[in-house]
Amino acid sequence: MSESPTPDLVLDAIGLFCPEPVMMMHSKIRDIEVGQILQVLATDPSTQRDIPKFCLFLGHELLSEEQVNGEYHYLIRKG
Repeated sequence: MSESPTPDLVLDAIGLFCPEPVMMMHSKIRDIEVGQILQVLATDPSTQRDIPKFCLFLGHELLSEEQVNGEYHYLIRKG
């Protein structure tokens, strides 16, 4: 099994609710270069729907999504 890539920037959206995590993610992804990786940490279950749609609509690659101890962890490569 391959290791997860190391993120270039981490967005901690733990404790925030829709639409804040996606709004913050939209802002943070502007801070990295194409091809770099943003890790998003969240507790809002709606991110399971919103983050994949965000990536699809804006051309970013969702590398991984997992739930760990009630948190949602995402790795996104900027497109």
